[in-house]
Amino acid sequence: MKRTSGSQLDLAGTGYCASFNFRRTARAVTRLYDSALQQAGIRSTQFTILVAIAKTQPTSIGSLADLLVMDRSTLTRSLRLVQRQGLLIISKRSTMRQRFVTLTAKGEKVLERSLPYWREVHQRFTQLVGAEYWVNLRGELERLSGVVASMEKSESRPGTD
Repeated sequence: MKRTSGSQLDLAGTGYCASFNFRRTARAVTRLYDSALQQAGIRSTQFTILVAIAKTQPTSIGSLADLLVMDRSTLTRSLRLVQRQGLLIISKRSTMRQRFVTLTAKGEKVLERSLPYWREVHQRFTQLVGAEYWVNLRGELERLSGVVASMEKSESRPGTD
């Protein structure tokens, strides 16, 4: 790696960083899907949230955060933005102190309008990378998500040093 200053940082191996590589790939994939979904007036992040809600509604914010592997406060901020667009409703707190999310009629229409654009870009993507490769990679990504979740759980328990 080329040094741009007199720094003596040892950056050996950082190019293999899982976070760096996953985030770089995620940004590239997000840009691709954002470009396609722009025609429907939404971004891929909003599409993902709308699909997750549509598949599980009414769903609690906590369950949705778990499904999307998102921090609850980050998800709540994202939900409020989508709510302001009139695409979803967040209930008042229930007796169990949970709030539930459902799509509005407008949210369903936006999701319906975006699906053909999503299908087109997703078909192009899977065709380019190979359908079998994508199915296998998707399985591996699910497995990695589970591995990381178990690592986080073991690190958050006291006495697991």
